[in-house]
Formats: sequence, C-alpha cells, structure tokens
Amino acid sequence: MKPLILSVVLVMLVASAASFPFVLNAGFGQLPQGEQLNEVEKSPHYRDGKFHNALPTPGFTGKKNMLAAWWNFLFTKRENTRPQQPLPMVQTDLASLPVEQDTLVWMGHSSWYLHLAGKRILIDPVLSNYAAPFSFLNKAFAGNEAWTAESMPEIDLLIISHDHYDHLDHATIKALMPKIKRVITPLGVGSHLRYWGMDPAIIDEADWQQKVPVSDDLMVHVLPARHFSGRGLKRNQTLWASFMFVSGHRKIYYSGDTGYGPHFKAIGEQFGAVDLAIMENGQYDEDWKYIHMMPEQSAQAAQELNARAVLPGHAGRFVLAKHTWDDPYKRLAAASRDKSFRLLTPRLGEPVFAADNAQEFSAWWE
Repeated sequence: MKPLILSVVLVMLVASAASFPFVLNAGFGQLPQGEQLNEVEKSPHYRDGKFHNALPTPGFTGKKNMLAAWWNFLFTKRENTRPQQPLPMVQTDLASLPVEQDTLVWMGHSSWYLHLAGKRILIDPVLSNYAAPFSFLNKAFAGNEAWTAESMPEIDLLIISHDHYDHLDHATIKALMPKIKRVITPLGVGSHLRYWGMDPAIIDEADWQQKVPVSDDLMVHVLPARHFSGRGLKRNQTLWASFMFVSGHRKIYYSGDTGYGPHFKAIGEQFGAVDLAIMENGQYDEDWKYIHMMPEQSAQAAQELNARAVLPGHAGRFVLAKHTWDDPYKRLAAASRDKSFRLLTPRLGEPVFAADNAQEFSAWWE
C-alpha cells in the first residue's frame, strides 16, 4: 500500500507542475488556442476534444494498475539499461557534408540530419542531455553530446513528428531558431513553436494525408502513425505523424513514434517501393504494446512499406522503457535476416549515403 500512496503523491506533484506551465517552465509549451484551435477542430481525427488514432489504441495495457506500473518503472532498479561506456561515434562535421549528395546521419535516439534534393533537413532534434521538462530528469547516455546548435549548419527544413519531450526539446529549438528557415509539423504542434518565439510565417501544420511542397524537387507527405501526444497530463491536443519525403530521385520514410498497425501496408501501397525507411525501434514494452513497436514488428512494418533499406532509431540515447539498451539492436538484427530489405546500422554520426547500395556497417553494439 505504501508504494501506491507514494505513487499517487508523485502523480499529484506532476499534475500540479503541469497546471502551471507558464510559471514553472516555458518548456511545457502552449496548446492550440484561438484560430489555431479552430483549425485543429476541423480535422476528421479530432473529436470529443482530442485527437484519435485510426484504431482503438489504449496507452497502457499492463496487468497492474497504471500507478503501480509507473512506480515500478521509475523506482525498480534494472541491469544494463545504460551502456557501461559511451557508444561508438564518428565525429562528422555536418556543415562540411556536400548538400548535393543525399545523406543521412543519426544523431542519437530519434534525431536525424538529412540531405535530400539539395535541402538540409533536421528531424526531431534533441541536443540537450535530457528528455524531460526539467534538466535533472531522464539524462542521456554518457558521451552522447557531439553536436551543438553553434556547430549546426543552416536548416532548410525542420520536421517535428509530435510534441513529446524526446522529440521536441525547448532548449534545442530556442538555440536553433535563428538557423531554421522552414518547419513542418502535424496539426497543433506549431502552437508550442510560436509560444517559444518562432516566426509563424515559416511554420506549416498539416493533417494526415496532406502534403507540403518544399521545392520543385521535394514534397513532404504527412502520414498516419499510431501513438499519442502531450507535454503535461492533458493528452492528444496535438497530432502525431509519420512522414514521406519524395524527391525526383528518392523516397525516404520516417515512422516517428508509432505502434504497429495497418497504416504501414496502406502507405506501402500508396507510395510503392521506399528507398529507405527510418523506423522506430526502441522504448517498447508489453505494458504499452500499442503505442511502440517491438523490434519484430518494426521489421514486419518495414517489409509492408516495401522498404529497400532500413535505419533503426528511437534508441541509443535515453532510457524510456525497461529493456536493456542493446536489446532493440539484437532483436531487430535477428528479425531482419529473412526480410528483403537491407538493415543499415551506422554508428552515431556516421554518414549513410543514400545512393550507395553497397555501403556496409558494423554490429557496433556487440
């Protein structure tokens, strides 16, 4: 009974903090209001005051009650959730990479830097060493801090998949803001950016199955995902999404955070063969099995997308689940052996050249 009481107190403290975001911490952001809320409410995926997945998607599926599960997750000591030494890293100067060469660089967790169709694209950047509303929570793995806002080049396009702290970081956005030329987010997420001082004129918010032209040679399609949103206790006031980047030479897919679902097969049928898919692969658990994929599901989803190559993400920097830090890589490697796609496993910072179908990578987690 004592752990349950302490859990209730903890949740009440978090709720109290979330009730006063503008007093305690601007990083909580701001939910859609006024005209922006009117646009959100027009979405066919928004009803009863919140966004919904295409399928019923319970966030918690465990046998324990949610408070007990949170207590267990937060305070039960587990072995090997963090690597004993820094992960191997290639110190790539992103600003020196030739923009005319289609290239992808994993920056840890779900942060990606891309060159595509002559554009510099940044996806879900978290340059801070934490993924939480406060810097003393959810610290990153040691030695994972190779990039700073000062070292980043100008960003032609920023993509934010949803508003969770491990994908949308207040400090990172504020530091990068002078370098960002344009932003594409799902509906509602732009409200946080505007609250933090970003020019509304550069922000495009889109619903699922809408597309945003970036240039004559690059189109960004905002597509479904199976997840949820929220930076406080009020969930699903902003949308979550996956993305397809289509240029004259290439199609690159980014899954964002998502559980497994029929949207993968539908996207594969909609777009045909995908040259490269960046797939969620980490932070999974049976207690929340509908909002994050198991590695075997990530492999199956990539197959259904008709992906020729797969880059795994959403691991390698933060502890947001109960599995060991290397479990996602071991299981995805095993699940990919009988699949038609190539599994690409670059080290942190190691460039992946999209046109090089023979580029090889090591099993660096072993």
